[in-house]
Amino acid sequence: MSNSIPGTAPSGKSLPQNERLDRIRHSVSHVMAQAVTRLYPGTKVAIGPSIENGFYYDFSFPRSTEGKSPLTAEDLPRIEAEMKAIIDSRQDIVRVELDREDALRRFAGEEFKTELINELPEGETITVYENRSGSAGTGNAEGAAGSPGALLWADLCRGPHVQNTREINSAAFKLMNIAGAYWRGDEKRPMLTRIYGTAWETPKDLKTYLAFLEEVEKRDHRRVGKDLDLYSIHEEAGAGLIYWHPNGGRMRVAIEDFWRKEHYRAGYEILYTPHIGKSWLWETSGHLGFYKGNMYNPMQIDNQDYIIKPMNCPFHIMIYKDKGRSYRDLPLRWAELGTVYRYERSGVLHGLLRVRGFTQDDAHIFCTPDQIEGEIREVLRFSLWIWQVFGFKDIKAYLATKPAESVGDQARWDQALESLRKAVNAEGLNYEIDEGGGAFYGPKIDLKVKDALGREWQMTTIQFDFNEPERFDMTFVDSDGQHKRPYMVHRALLGSLERFFGVLIEHFGGAFPLWIAPEQVAIIPVAENFNTYAEQIAAELRARDLRVSLELSTDRLNAKIRNCQNRKIPYMLVVGQREADEGTVSIRFRDGKQMNPMKVAEFAAYAVKKIETRDLEL
Repeated sequence: MSNSIPGTAPSGKSLPQNERLDRIRHSVSHVMAQAVTRLYPGTKVAIGPSIENGFYYDFSFPRSTEGKSPLTAEDLPRIEAEMKAIIDSRQDIVRVELDREDALRRFAGEEFKTELINELPEGETITVYENRSGSAGTGNAEGAAGSPGALLWADLCRGPHVQNTREINSAAFKLMNIAGAYWRGDEKRPMLTRIYGTAWETPKDLKTYLAFLEEVEKRDHRRVGKDLDLYSIHEEAGAGLIYWHPNGGRMRVAIEDFWRKEHYRAGYEILYTPHIGKSWLWETSGHLGFYKGNMYNPMQIDNQDYIIKPMNCPFHIMIYKDKGRSYRDLPLRWAELGTVYRYERSGVLHGLLRVRGFTQDDAHIFCTPDQIEGEIREVLRFSLWIWQVFGFKDIKAYLATKPAESVGDQARWDQALESLRKAVNAEGLNYEIDEGGGAFYGPKIDLKVKDALGREWQMTTIQFDFNEPERFDMTFVDSDGQHKRPYMVHRALLGSLERFFGVLIEHFGGAFPLWIAPEQVAIIPVAENFNTYAEQIAAELRARDLRVSLELSTDRLNAKIRNCQNRKIPYMLVVGQREADEGTVSIRFRDGKQMNPMKVAEFAAYAVKKIETRDLEL
């Protein structure tokens, strides 16, 4: 077998941890494919890359008479056992170079592999990685000379891989789940069976990751949303569309009220625009040319094509053009909580995070060229502050450059990109370059936030646009009396209320801060005799705009408390004879802790202050 040291390159140099893990995961994916083809003869393999935290492989299984894959989740332990046997046999993984003709002969009858081979550029080196018995002890992942052992399995692959399966800890991987996946992601191509797995360097790392996944599952917004009765989705009535329940509605109102108030303070005005418009609006903007696949088909009204809006910007431009504008009017900061509709394939829809109808917290800024850098800086400051209010402090910027399909000359792109770069630097933000990630009409800044579990979410986007002012012939009269083009900035701060709400649920695990909690206070009488006192307290707290739930059921006290804790209500006010005599409440937190009794007015003032300061702690 190979004499190389685990975690090293063929030269003997140590590999960075991320590269070492990538090689391990990629190699485990090949081991999985080897195990599957052993256990299920006739299975064809497609592709099997390493991905973040793991790997997957796509398979085409011989179909049963019902046309279904024979594989279920119950089969995963059997495949894992076979994988461990392969790993423990210490197979060499050997890199072999082939020309196109040899590669096609080698994979004759494997339609997925031959398709990939035929698409490779002429003259490109084609590589195959072979799993061989390690008895000769000479295998090398990068093709070092030696006498290889017997060929056990092989696959078309660019690599890289570990040099021998002994570099894989057989107790540090796990197969996770099975899913369907179209070949090359194309709905018109064959449906394959995808097996996902995770692999790590040590069993301890695997255990840590699995514990993390357990916490993720507990916080899953779909699960918490159902438990707290926040929202629902009804596939039979329309996939990807959100129904907000009363509890979710309370939260949304609290978030929207805060959003509007702070936008007015920041110099924005609030707009409301229609849900449909004539198709020429999106033809003019360029969206029909670049974004048609995500737009719904036109509807005929008065023999003209109307489109349900996928974005708000053309409507804001129409308001801008409603009258002449002067440099004295600029900047104009216009914001809208505008509901838009975009087509997403059913396979990618995911709770609140990927939907077909959503409300953007959209804004457009129209300004002079001299104002652009200052406006972008203000948007960055505003965005960072809003995220911090909601408890997100770990924020990173990504500067997205010109994509392959775009409009506008390079000089304007360079100028716009430099303006964004200066704004990011001026705010002292860490950032990375996202090559080719810009919108078709201009570069952009994306802000990604980390939640309580350290997961990164792309939320805020600030997009420079020199395309639409030109296409819609937007002008303003400058101080010299000349008509000039305004600059335009697209900005979505929270992204969409639906996606933001999903991230917020998982960040807090449903245990929301008082100011946005759907139920802020529960009043629990210890017996029916004290219901009247509980109702008086509820009336007093509601008069202070607190969201109050009355627990007047005949359940036992402990059951009422447990029920309120499960609903993650921040405060539970327990009242009995002593409290009724003294005009007080006994206070319990949702985590079971207690605080000293307070007069009702004293507690109301305490809670109101927490809400007004948007305190994240109880």
